[in-house]
Amino acid sequence: MPGAALGGPVSHAVSRVARLHRIAAGKLLKGLGLYPGQELLMMHLWDAGPVRQAELIRALELDPSTITKMLQRLEQTGHVRRRPDPDDRRAVLVEATDESCALHAAVRDAWGSLEEHTLAGLESAERTELTRLLAKVEANLCQETAGCPERG
Repeated sequence: MPGAALGGPVSHAVSRVARLHRIAAGKLLKGLGLYPGQELLMMHLWDAGPVRQAELIRALELDPSTITKMLQRLEQTGHVRRRPDPDDRRAVLVEATDESCALHAAVRDAWGSLEEHTLAGLESAERTELTRLLAKVEANLCQETAGCPERG
C-alpha cells in the first residue's frame, strides 16, 4: 500500500476493488458491444421507460456531455431512440428501442456472471453482510457528497 494511503486502508481497498470491478465489467460488456456505464443507462431506460435526457443526467450522476456521447453511441447501435418531448418541445425524450430487448437479457446475464465472479468464495451470509456494509458506506458517502438519487 502506498505510504500516503496508510491513513485510509479501507478507502484504498475500495478504490482498487472499484477499478477492478469496472475492468471486469468492461470485459463482459465488450462482448455485447457496450462500454462500461452504458449498461447502467440502459437499465434505467428499461425500468423507467421513456425519460427526458435531463432525468438521465440526474439519475446517473454524470456530466451532460458524457450522457450525450453515450446516447450517440447507443443510438448508432440501435439501442436507444431520442425524440422531442410532446409536452415540452425543448426537452428530449430518450427511450430503449424494441431491438434493445435482446440486449436486456444479455446485460442481466453479464451482471449475474460478474456478481458470481466478484463474490466467488464468499458464503451466503458473507454476501449478505457485505451488501449490508456497502449500503452503509454508500449512505455515508451520499451524506458527504450532498446526497444521492434514490437507490433501488
